[in-house]
Amino acid sequence: MTMIQLFNYAGIFLFAATGALAASRRQLDIMAFIFLAAVTGIGGGTLRDLILGVPVFWVKDPMSLLVCAAAAILVYFTANLLESRYRVLLWLDAVGLAAYSVMGAAKSLALGFDSTIAVVTGIMTATFGGILRDIISGEPSVVMRREIYVTAALAGSLVYIVLHRFAVGTEISALVAALAAFTVRGGALYFGWYLPTYHKPGRSADELEREGLIRAAPPAPPRPSD
Repeated sequence: MTMIQLFNYAGIFLFAATGALAASRRQLDIMAFIFLAAVTGIGGGTLRDLILGVPVFWVKDPMSLLVCAAAAILVYFTANLLESRYRVLLWLDAVGLAAYSVMGAAKSLALGFDSTIAVVTGIMTATFGGILRDIISGEPSVVMRREIYVTAALAGSLVYIVLHRFAVGTEISALVAALAAFTVRGGALYFGWYLPTYHKPGRSADELEREGLIRAAPPAPPRPSD
């Protein structure tokens, strides 16, 4: 098994575990655990392959689905041992993001796509599964949290691409890039790192009405009496 394949299965397992943890926080049944684990574990890679126009990876390699199911079953029987499931979810997500940012970029480069596409697919592979997990389970979205998230995936993808262009070995490139992504995301979780935020909110509807830029909504018709 190559380093990239190892990163692929590691990313699937860790992301699937976060999906199962989200199911545990909602006290769902075992089938919901497996469903959320699969959606999270294969979601990013599925989007990547569809965009690249190649066979979806888990159709060619059903073992990926078994890895998701194994993660779900493991979490189903052990989640009660965790003191803070959401914190564990975030840290597992950070490790999965690091592995998947490398996997997404590496697959694009191996297929002959340029560096820009490799960066985009690295980010999508690393983040889309977590986004789906949060939407389906009703968890606070990791993308909408203040601390750095997408930037960590960007860092991992860029570091891998740069090392690859300088002909550094695949295994070393993958390890260094994953470590870079995890360092950025882990620092964000531990130290609260974040990028400067936007502080200029738009004008409210009332302000726009007063300035004549939009028309006030007509009054509602009176309700018929009973």
